[in-house]
Amino acid sequence: MVSFQKEPCGIFCVALTYICILYADYCFIEHVVVPTLSNSIWGVINGLLFNVFIMLLAVSHFRATTSDPGKVPLPSTTLDFSDMHQAASLLNKDENNWTVCSRCETYRPPRAHHCRVCGRCIQKMDHHCPWINNCVGERNQKYFVLFLLYTGATSLHAILLASISLSLPCIDCSENYASRTRQVYVITLIIEGLIFGLFVIVLLCDQFSSICNDTTAVEYVQKKPTRRNQKSRIELLMEVFGKGPSVLWFLPCWVPDLSLKNDSNAFYQV
Repeated sequence: MVSFQKEPCGIFCVALTYICILYADYCFIEHVVVPTLSNSIWGVINGLLFNVFIMLLAVSHFRATTSDPGKVPLPSTTLDFSDMHQAASLLNKDENNWTVCSRCETYRPPRAHHCRVCGRCIQKMDHHCPWINNCVGERNQKYFVLFLLYTGATSLHAILLASISLSLPCIDCSENYASRTRQVYVITLIIEGLIFGLFVIVLLCDQFSSICNDTTAVEYVQKKPTRRNQKSRIELLMEVFGKGPSVLWFLPCWVPDLSLKNDSNAFYQV
């Protein structure tokens, strides 16, 4: 099921993301590779590698943006709101119990939280990210992490090669393309790489910390204790990236098998 929110800030951030991707690709090829490495095999290698990173980044972002983050299905029959409050009073505060959302007017599984932007409860919700215009939940966290990973790799590659290219002679700098003009594009690319690179590194470290500690950002803000469930880090990573071979974890086109997770649909099928 495609998930896309008609939220102005999110739409702006998504559009800005793709504009920055296209601009970075243009600067890298036209003002870094072609002027300094066009006569070398390294130019071809770096051009292909950078565009592979760009492709993986774009696919990961698209999947994170359009994938269902784990929306709790609404009941097929209308529930009595008073009965919901009565049921909520019977449930204790044990995080393993189902709870009642007064906004969705529905029951939700453990660790599900309501997103005010999406207007729905999300299973194992981490946070709502405007850069993907979607929530980060149990069903699209893999794509969000891969988006951060490949953004960081793309930024690092751009920064390194752009910095090196500043010390290399320009192979064919005509009067219409002065070396100073090239330097402006290259420096702009380096600045863009630094901004996005540092930003995603912080988010990436936060995501892996949350995964390994089995604690979402929402639970951290609510100051819930770290979960102690005796699961290894590999098991926790498999819950996000799937049960297949680890090499497939890095492919955004591969849909992970999340059958180990609780399916909230089963609740309404009883």
